[in-house]
Amino acid sequence: MTGLFEEYSEIIPDFFLFQESLQRPIPTHLRINRMLIEPASLIHLLEKKGIQLIQSSRRYDTLYLAPELTSPGNLLEYFLGYIHPQALTSSIAALALAPKDSSYLLDMCAAPGGKSSHCAQLMNNTGLIVSNDLYASRHISLGHTLSRLGVLNAVVTGYQAQEFPLKQRFDYVLADVPCSCEGKFRKTRDTSSYRENKGKEKLPDLQKKIILRGFDLLQENGQMLYSTCTYNPEENESVVNVLLKERDAELLPIDVGFDFEPGITEWKDNKYDKQLKNAVRFYPHRTDSVGFFMARIGRRR
Repeated sequence: MTGLFEEYSEIIPDFFLFQESLQRPIPTHLRINRMLIEPASLIHLLEKKGIQLIQSSRRYDTLYLAPELTSPGNLLEYFLGYIHPQALTSSIAALALAPKDSSYLLDMCAAPGGKSSHCAQLMNNTGLIVSNDLYASRHISLGHTLSRLGVLNAVVTGYQAQEFPLKQRFDYVLADVPCSCEGKFRKTRDTSSYRENKGKEKLPDLQKKIILRGFDLLQENGQMLYSTCTYNPEENESVVNVLLKERDAELLPIDVGFDFEPGITEWKDNKYDKQLKNAVRFYPHRTDSVGFFMARIGRRR
């Protein structure tokens, strides 16, 4: 494992444990879809099939680890929309944004729909969710996810996220942006190796455009969540730092009840706004899931 993500050794605590965690496969986590079934009923159904679930947090009764379940997509409960296989940290994104009933929400890069459908669940299928994704080919999986999970309050659009029309303002904006996906990598075979995204150097420019447009689409009292599944500060703190410089934005604290590290305020020769400490970093040796970065953003008052 020597050399893997070595450039982050100074910012990832217990770096040896971090590298050790990359040797293990990402565990199967499920989100129970309360719009169609209550958690207790679903747990009972699966127990009768010999499938045991472990609650991921006392705070949330819809997030579970399924330690012995390798193919949740083959279960009848999956096709009925009772469950959605989703990385634990991916599920945390909607919880961090915490959209309320009857609100307007924009998911700027929505496919394949896990976060949009989770937001619908948190909003009790009320209000309006605009699930946007540029690529028409992804609308099939996005529409399938929303339909299977019983989402009734969402429409699908196909704009470039960074050029989403400014005609409507939103109470909530979710910007889970295209990234280098470093957080998804696990070395589970001798032959597996991390391959850098060929366009990695271009990603920060796109991400900065998306975060600026997302902020401009907020209502006066609106909130935005910016997230990636990567460790790279150039795609994380650096992007949010540009927003703090160019807009009247502030970072709001995130309290989700899972282990995380605060955002960093300097990287190599770059110093970032001290507010970046309010951002959060999820690492696989702390929370056994995909590595994630999240920043919750509001307008400065």
